[in-house]
Amino acid sequence: MRNDRSPVHDASPEKIMTLTAPEFIRRFLLHVLPRGFHRIRYYGWLGARVRRERLAHCRQLLAMPRLIHTSPETRRQADYRDRYAALTGFSLRACPVCGDGYMEVVELVVASRAAMMDTS
Repeated sequence: MRNDRSPVHDASPEKIMTLTAPEFIRRFLLHVLPRGFHRIRYYGWLGARVRRERLAHCRQLLAMPRLIHTSPETRRQADYRDRYAALTGFSLRACPVCGDGYMEVVELVVASRAAMMDTS
């Protein structure tokens, strides 16, 4: 008997589930590879041999503008704060209190491995 909602395989219909934030994060982190492991994808539309051509074809099908290749220096200088400011017009570097000054990194705090949560 074929299920109309799932043409690929006979499975029960989709169900909506409500999760608490910690449970969602726990389930999400089950998909994160441990430090030192690398995800390898040798097949499909993101396979190394066809990736560039297939992505270009996907962009063409989606009517996306062509990618403008920037120099490595430009790419290194622009980070997520610059991209956010370009997209929204709001700077993440601006002081959240006065809005006039700029935030500066004073100190970096490195988390110890003992403080990390075990998700298994």
